[in-house]
Amino acid sequence: MQPRVILDTPQFALTIDRLCYQLIENHNDFTDAVLIGVQPRGTFLSNRIYQRLQQLQPGLKLDYGKLDITFYRDDFRRRETPLAASETELDFSIEGKKVVLVDDVLYTGRTIRAAMDALLDFGRPQRVELLTLIDRRFTRHLPIEANYVGKKIDSIASEIVRVEWHDQDGADKVWILTVNKDN
Repeated sequence: MQPRVILDTPQFALTIDRLCYQLIENHNDFTDAVLIGVQPRGTFLSNRIYQRLQQLQPGLKLDYGKLDITFYRDDFRRRETPLAASETELDFSIEGKKVVLVDDVLYTGRTIRAAMDALLDFGRPQRVELLTLIDRRFTRHLPIEANYVGKKIDSIASEIVRVEWHDQDGADKVWILTVNKDN
């Protein structure tokens, strides 16, 4: 099957805007909320969401951080090559806050489970919500569901979703690709 674009650049921008407006609708001035991107790929989305929120609401005071989940992953010790750890950047308390966790693709749910475990080392939030650009439905290993979803897709196990970012890859696009297991 040929690679296909499931979000092109204009759709990508509209999706980011829609997600931001949903956050504004639910959190108003964000006094009790914080935004946290899951390292590594979720931080590309969380950076974009944070920047767009700042544009939509000038002067917005929103705590924003990045969370490394490397040592909380359930496959950490199962890999032949060690995972490279990123740096957690949380210079604020999450105690009693409404945490909006951000990741690019929700697939099995294992990354989000690891992120929630890591979060608890920094305090006890009032509530944790999940924002994801792509939700690959029907592939969960754990009962995790996103509160804010850019696009829901149905895909089979032999397909992967690749999110490209203008800053990293030259364009904002989301692709679905078929993995050839014969290679």
